[in-house]
Amino acid sequence: WSYLLYKLVKYFLFPENISLYDSVIIPLFIFQNAAILEVVHAFLRLVLSSPIVTIQQVSSRVMLVCGVLMLSPDARFSIGLPLALLAWSVTEIIRYAYYTLNLLNAVPHFLIWLRYTTFIILYPIGVTGELLCLYNAYNELNRSNWGIVTFPNRLNFTFNYPYFLVGVMLLYIPLFPQLYLHMFAQRKKTLGKETSSTNKKVT
Repeated sequence: WSYLLYKLVKYFLFPENISLYDSVIIPLFIFQNAAILEVVHAFLRLVLSSPIVTIQQVSSRVMLVCGVLMLSPDARFSIGLPLALLAWSVTEIIRYAYYTLNLLNAVPHFLIWLRYTTFIILYPIGVTGELLCLYNAYNELNRSNWGIVTFPNRLNFTFNYPYFLVGVMLLYIPLFPQLYLHMFAQRKKTLGKETSSTNKKVT
């Protein structure tokens, strides 16, 4: 994720004759799909994370990379891509640094604070980026009738991928507030505990 952030910053500071998508797609595909292991780890109870919360967080990103960006050139050139990349990479750099140092019982206070505070800004930025990519993909695929299977056909089956993308966008309405408030609860639990510990030491 540090590499992806580097690629993002480099793209805007030192423009090359290549799109942002082409610049980041290989590491983005690898790193984002590798996050599926986090769901597996949560279900196997190798980590304390909630499996349901983890699958909600991971699935939207995997969907965006594999089901939107890889299908829609309009989504790739949307302002949503750099917004999502910025939010994802900064969030993951902080999160994995926290996890690593936590294994060594050496997490500095500022990293704990970053872990449970930066989401307040980064989460809405990331969701905005994801929705912009989804919206641009919907418009493009709907215009081109891509991914639309209608009757009659041999499988007796109908499917509309652009409408599926609309369904994915609508899922953000209940899921975003739920996950956002969950992070606020985690913040209060963790930082509140630290404040209590500090007060006890002072008294």
